[in-house]
Amino acid sequence: MPVKAPIAAAGFDWSGWYVGGHVGFTRGESNWSAAPTGVGAPVNGAFDLPFHFDVMAGTGSYVAGLQAGYNYVSRSRVLLGVEADLTFPNSDVLVPYSVRGSQLVATSLLGAVSYGEAVIHYGSARARVGYVFDQFLLYGTAGFAWTYDQVTRTQVAGTSPNGSATPGTVDNALLWRFGWAAGAGIELPIDKNWSAKAEYLATGFGRKGAVFPAGAEGYAADLTLQSIRFGLNYHLGDTSRLPDLLIKGPTALETDWFAVHGQFTYTNQYAPRFRAPYSGPNSLDGGIGRETADLTLFAGIRLWQGAEAWINPEIDQGLGLSSSLGAAGFPSAEAYKVGADYPYLRLHRAFLRQTINLGGEVQQLDAGPNQFSGSQTSDRLVFTVGKFSVGDVFDTNRYAHDPRSDFLNWAIVDTGTFDYAADAWAYSVGATAEWYQGPWTLRFGLFDLSIAPNQTALDSRFEQFQWIGELERRYTILDQPGKVAVTGFLTRGRMGSFADAIQLAMVTGGPADITAVRRYASRGGISMNLEQQLVPNVGLFVRAGIADGRREPYEFTDIDRTVAAGLSLSGKQWGRDGDTFGIAGVVNGITTVHQAFLNAGGLGILVGDGMLPNPGSEKIIEAYYSFPVFAAKLTLDYQYIVNPAYNRDRGPVSVLGARFHSQF
Repeated sequence: MPVKAPIAAAGFDWSGWYVGGHVGFTRGESNWSAAPTGVGAPVNGAFDLPFHFDVMAGTGSYVAGLQAGYNYVSRSRVLLGVEADLTFPNSDVLVPYSVRGSQLVATSLLGAVSYGEAVIHYGSARARVGYVFDQFLLYGTAGFAWTYDQVTRTQVAGTSPNGSATPGTVDNALLWRFGWAAGAGIELPIDKNWSAKAEYLATGFGRKGAVFPAGAEGYAADLTLQSIRFGLNYHLGDTSRLPDLLIKGPTALETDWFAVHGQFTYTNQYAPRFRAPYSGPNSLDGGIGRETADLTLFAGIRLWQGAEAWINPEIDQGLGLSSSLGAAGFPSAEAYKVGADYPYLRLHRAFLRQTINLGGEVQQLDAGPNQFSGSQTSDRLVFTVGKFSVGDVFDTNRYAHDPRSDFLNWAIVDTGTFDYAADAWAYSVGATAEWYQGPWTLRFGLFDLSIAPNQTALDSRFEQFQWIGELERRYTILDQPGKVAVTGFLTRGRMGSFADAIQLAMVTGGPADITAVRRYASRGGISMNLEQQLVPNVGLFVRAGIADGRREPYEFTDIDRTVAAGLSLSGKQWGRDGDTFGIAGVVNGITTVHQAFLNAGGLGILVGDGMLPNPGSEKIIEAYYSFPVFAAKLTLDYQYIVNPAYNRDRGPVSVLGARFHSQF
């Protein structure tokens, strides 16, 4: 349970082991030289890895990471300690490594060449020496540092002497660097287990060399970084508390004005080989396995009466099966539309929520991710603005909506036709208004679309956007609670018509290209979402939806009509309170013109086998069993996909999965 406590006083015990996390900002400088093989004198220069931040792209020179250490405090209040940390910068994956810099050089010998460097991840192992005052710890730190970087040479114009680089040729090399770290910080106790810190850390790395083969050049550079970091540490004390931590997890942190929660999820899926007489660019492959992992911090503060601000930095890593392609109902909602084999940071949520109580029954709220404990009235207004997911507010369902704890399939945890506004990670910038009155709730939302369908960056000018409306009715049947909601959306943006793409392909003789026929248009859809408790510990959900099948879906997935239903059973039914069993099925379909587009070689958001001579509805069954393991939940998952990507010629496909999830 959350701990509500005032700021701790002098009795805080700094001694012993601790673990924690940090977020912050970093910048750097690089001094470099390049020597073309056997030709003339070397060229040299310097560039910054500057501080920057782009809200719509979600990119910038911000970082997050983990740390662990040990403290010893003498009777004279002198603290001696050691700490190791690992830090991951932001990335948008398609143009990776946001902590980066470059310099353009033009000479008669080289032509025009850009040299650059980017930080993939870095860390340190340091000693700490400090003094414990009554209300805080002041310390200095120094030690060993390392970084894993990418150096790049891009031939912009001309050709390289003695090399094969022509305009557009890019040489990359990966470097491990080793050096020093030094800094200082202040750390404050928050409650009996938690402390917060602010820290400045400088790191320096000696000269390191690489070879660019296409440019026929030797390259060498040094690197320095400066970081400002804010962190939280959970103090374990001696090792006798470790078993209790493994069984129960860390104590959640909540005071009267701020709260911190966290979660970690690891998912692994495998698809055995299946019948596939042909494949296309967006086909699902058999005989492969993929994994994803995400680590999220939920940090919030109370601003004034009813107002809360939350941020959710998240470290992501991994790829979905076939890079999240091959099925409209993709088997893992824990996999994003882009992925990377290295850990990277994204700021998925940063929003303000205002609740205005209007009266009625007082409802108690439990503390949790992005929610303070407290109370609210049944009649209320709720306004949310900032960056968050449409699914945080709309199309929610207690039995099938969270791929970290219940079903995994995209078309089961959300209505497949609900083409909600989102970047490639399923988040957008927007605002919502909710009016709760008795058993009714009315919701409206306005959200930004990505700059083009299924892109990583949002439209910074908000010219492409989406309206969403939802009406919800709560009720009881034979004393069993339930609710039903109807959700509609209208998308306004540059999108292509399937008929136009097919007609153009007939003229050009090539595959249907939806990007060539995009123009400003509208696309809408409507869906129904029902949840019903049948008896205590047994719940039913049903979803159904239809969307405009004449134009391409903009953000979510390639589904024009869908019906899904399933059951969720608590282990209390058979004497295991922490277990959950779920089973569900979904049937997805597309319009005739959408089928013709795919048969003409067209590619959708997730599907496209290069042809579709024998189309059919995509049918999926998913079953999972979840049970506690120490302070976590382990889930075993199985999915059976008939006609993946609406193709009767391929499949059926079995997908085996396992998920590990822990949160506090």
